[in-house]
Amino acid sequence: MTVVLYIVGIILFLIGISISIALHELGHLTPAKKFGVKVTHYMVGFGPTLFSFRRGETEYGIKAFPLGGFIAMPGMYPPEEATKARHETAAAAQKGGTAAGVDGGVDGTSGRLGAPGAALVSTGSETSGRLGEGMDDGDAAPLRRDRKKRKGRLFEDTMADAREFSNQEIEPGEEHRTFYALSVPKRLVVMFSGPFVNLILGILIMGISLLGIGVVTPTTTVQTVVECAVPASEAQQRPASEQNTCRPDDQLTPAWEAGIKPGDEIASIAGVETKDWDQLSSVIKEHAGERVDVDFIRDGRAQTVTVPIIASERPKVDDTGKAVLNPDGTPQTETQGFFGVGPVQERQSLPLEEFPGAVWDQVSGVFHAIITLPVKLVDIGEVAVGTKDRDAEGLVGMVGVGRIAGEIVSTDQIDVIDKAQMGLGMLGSLNIFLFAFNMIPLLPLDGGHIAVGLYEGARRRINRWRGRGLVGPFDTAKLLPLTYVCIGLMLCMTALLVYVDLVKPITLDAIFNSGG
Repeated sequence: MTVVLYIVGIILFLIGISISIALHELGHLTPAKKFGVKVTHYMVGFGPTLFSFRRGETEYGIKAFPLGGFIAMPGMYPPEEATKARHETAAAAQKGGTAAGVDGGVDGTSGRLGAPGAALVSTGSETSGRLGEGMDDGDAAPLRRDRKKRKGRLFEDTMADAREFSNQEIEPGEEHRTFYALSVPKRLVVMFSGPFVNLILGILIMGISLLGIGVVTPTTTVQTVVECAVPASEAQQRPASEQNTCRPDDQLTPAWEAGIKPGDEIASIAGVETKDWDQLSSVIKEHAGERVDVDFIRDGRAQTVTVPIIASERPKVDDTGKAVLNPDGTPQTETQGFFGVGPVQERQSLPLEEFPGAVWDQVSGVFHAIITLPVKLVDIGEVAVGTKDRDAEGLVGMVGVGRIAGEIVSTDQIDVIDKAQMGLGMLGSLNIFLFAFNMIPLLPLDGGHIAVGLYEGARRRINRWRGRGLVGPFDTAKLLPLTYVCIGLMLCMTALLVYVDLVKPITLDAIFNSGG
């Protein structure tokens, strides 16, 4: 049964990631079709196609490996003629000449979009004619399908092939339906909408988890009362059999001496109303060594006792709950008040005003993780070669996340609500990661296309200020060498994470022990 549940957990994870990817691609698809771009394929996954159907001009399908997806829009790599045709047409217009599809109304965005498409129709055959001139039967270089002679150079031929492949499904007269024919703002909308969907989905999942299901929160109701106060350094030196027992000479805690019992609700301490456990703890720490009044409610009746708050040396922790260390690695300590009670834990909805802060912490944390990705990859490399132990709070790949999902579903140490919340937390974090990772301004990521669009928009504006007229789309194919380098690095990162996730996986117990 445990194995079956483990497999179910992995399947649920794959379904969740597939839905997230499908919605990401739908975010690209919807505005692209709205703006009239010809979208030929909408696919979830990579590899062999398992299932597909065609609706209109678009083929929709699911592929074998559900760890990615894509939509195919002709014109992601503008043909070389398009950029030159726009520039030459603009130059001719400036000199007083005429050109097909260009008129005096090109200042508006729609005018700029309409002109290039028409210009391409009229100049395409002329360009082909010019290319054909001077080629005799003695030319030995092979021709591409567009009848251009290959240059025999790796990058030039690769760029030419990419341009040809990108535009092969555009019929004559459809040039205005290519991606590069869109205005820069519309291109930015198309490319940003995919990651934006993941951001919204991640926030919605966080809302369901934190606002709907709620978070386990310590309350001001007493769960346990500690009998004696023993300094941590002294307690560690005692035999294991005496760790949980009090000696006759041990100091009794204020709560024990005052007769506080489990079920009592602490209403105020030292005149300060305690609405939650954090506030209660803060007041106790601040009144170390002082006698204070403690107001509490027992069986519906309000009672008050006066107690001395013990001053004790406690380890100092930061906002995340981690111990603050001295330069020599020893834990820092600080004087804090000690009362001697433990709280009842209850699942409560996160206050609505705190939700934006929780979202910001999650998003900023993911961006910080991406910024520090090179350092983390070095750590993973050291783990892979066996010189370092795996950090439970470090990088984890899709294989590792799938294993953790299987453990969550199959374990009997977590109740159903907690399992559901942990699963939602993983899926929400994954969507926010997809948003942040895709915003990296490098091709082939969405952020790379956004960066190209911003550059092209700035270039057009600068040329307009200088009176140079229209400028064609940026030749994205020129960035293919950098694109291949990025793809290679991402494949290496994926392979490295898959290896360590299989050989030295992060387990659910390790996550719990790390406080993650």
